Amino acid sequence: MSAVTTNSPLREKRAPGPRGRAIAARDQSARLAATTVEQRVLFVSVACLCLIGLPMVLSASSVLSIESGGAPYALFEKQCMFLLAGLAVAVVAYRFVPMSALRRLRLALPIGTMALLVVVFLPGIGHVAGGSSRWIGVGPIQVQPSELMKISMVVFAADLLARRWKRSDHWAAIVRPMLTVLAVAAALIMAQPDLGTTIVVACITYVMMYSAGVPARLLGQTIAVLALPVGYYTLHAAYRRDRFLSFINPFAHASTSGYQVVQSLSTLGMGGLGGNGVGGSAATWGFLPNAHTDFVFAIIGGNFGILGSITVIGLFGLFAWAGFRIAARETDPFSRFVAVGITCWITCQAVINVGGVIDALPVTGIPLPFISYGGSALVSELAATGLLLGIARRQGSFGR
Repeated sequence: MSAVTTNSPLREKRAPGPRGRAIAARDQSARLAATTVEQRVLFVSVACLCLIGLPMVLSASSVLSIESGGAPYALFEKQCMFLLAGLAVAVVAYRFVPMSALRRLRLALPIGTMALLVVVFLPGIGHVAGGSSRWIGVGPIQVQPSELMKISMVVFAADLLARRWKRSDHWAAIVRPMLTVLAVAAALIMAQPDLGTTIVVACITYVMMYSAGVPARLLGQTIAVLALPVGYYTLHAAYRRDRFLSFINPFAHASTSGYQVVQSLSTLGMGGLGGNGVGGSAATWGFLPNAHTDFVFAIIGGNFGILGSITVIGLFGLFAWAGFRIAARETDPFSRFVAVGITCWITCQAVINVGGVIDALPVTGIPLPFISYGGSALVSELAATGLLLGIARRQGSFGR
């Protein structure tokens, strides 16, 4: 048998020389170092936000807990339990949930979540609070299905985009099916009513489509069309109309629809540069409604001042930087779009919440991620963070 010629495709690949090995090792070290930095930044930013949230919830809720007939630490203790549950779910998502298994839930997640969004309206199962039907459960265990819709939309969209992002017929391949699912989810969530969560789910959908290469002009046209029913929904109900109009000049409605925003701005103003210390803000004595949930950022400003507020905003900025860097480095399309969706979810929700507290945006009633009091929101946010860290971990493993 003749020897394999040098032109044969079966010939053994020559080992790289010293220079080639040095370049490959340097590139590998750079990839691993970058991934490690992003994992650390993501982990540290989320850990700091959660640790900031605990004393803020305690500071904002102790008086409310006493007025409700409970111990001053009642809501704080619940928040600690929510945090522990969220950390457990995050560890499972980080270590034991491969992207292939998550992808198999691309239809089961949104369909199951939509079913739960219908269940919230059933008497005896759905729980009404503050005029909204958003929770299901029995006794102290309450779940908010609209929070599950965020991760459900991320998984559904990531699978669709991973299969179709190279197609040129963006409307038929991507936009139409994405907007169909968004429309059904939005209708169910707004029926609760919950406009804030609807906006967050819409932001996730549009940013993921844009990241897949859908032209901004096409997305802008669909937004213009959707603005009509959203505008009608916003202005149709008197309380939503008053809240929107008071955003323009809250001090003109300081005793009615603008009261919450005025109290929020006053709390931020009294914090000054360095704040009054934990528990030092007067807003914790009941002057600011929903201080431990939607308006906890005002408590941060009152307790830690401008420096503390900027620190929290900076931590969310670090989260966004790390998340989008992880997405940019990912080679698997599904994992890349999951990373984009999760990063957009947390970042957009933080921007909308802070914007409402400082009167830069209308108040929509959504919590500040990782900080506000609430079980379903905190657990789902930490689970999503675990998935994002898992993507970054696998990038490092592949580079070794």
